[in-house]
Amino acid sequence: MWDYFLVIAQGIPTSLSLMAVSLIIAFVLAIIFTFLLSMESKILKGLVNGYLILFTGTPLLVQFFLIYSGPGQFEWLTQSPLWALFSDAWFCAVLALALNSAAYSTQLFHGAVKAIPKGQWETCVALGLSRLDTLKILIPYALKRALPSYSNEIILVFKGTSLASTITILDIMGYAKQLYGTEYDAITIYGIAGAIYLVITGIMTVLLRKLEHKVLAFERV
Repeated sequence: MWDYFLVIAQGIPTSLSLMAVSLIIAFVLAIIFTFLLSMESKILKGLVNGYLILFTGTPLLVQFFLIYSGPGQFEWLTQSPLWALFSDAWFCAVLALALNSAAYSTQLFHGAVKAIPKGQWETCVALGLSRLDTLKILIPYALKRALPSYSNEIILVFKGTSLASTITILDIMGYAKQLYGTEYDAITIYGIAGAIYLVITGIMTVLLRKLEHKVLAFERV
């Protein structure tokens, strides 16, 4: 059993790096999309809402396969410099995770923006601030309020990295599947993989709860 653990644990750095890079990209995209949804442009809102429907309405696994296998069907892409990226499984996994997480994060952040008390909006208007300047002030406040929900999204992204093994990446599940292919001990191998995910998500949950307590301290004053 210990030998199994040592093999499967080799995938921990890959899983964590996939999560970290995907979350950074997703967070930046979500902030941008939240600004666009909060502006008064119907065209921009329509485009962003279309993106949200696409990535929240389809399974993450399907998105993995489309992003990894789909580009190879376009000859112009396979002959372009971009093919160096789209032929790389790690890049495709990060892209799929980031685009998916950005969609859900945008919904969380925009919901938090809409939940801002009307009086705060009116105060900014009374001060003569533009819509964009108002959002620059209020969105950071909204992000703090959205942290408890966003913490769950962080955990979901980490667990979502397990799907990366379907496109040949040797993460935690990738090593587990590879090991099962030679040992055929499903209960032990996948049990160990599940235990690793459980321990890591448990540690992340504790750390995120402490962060929430610190960030939301202003509400208890």
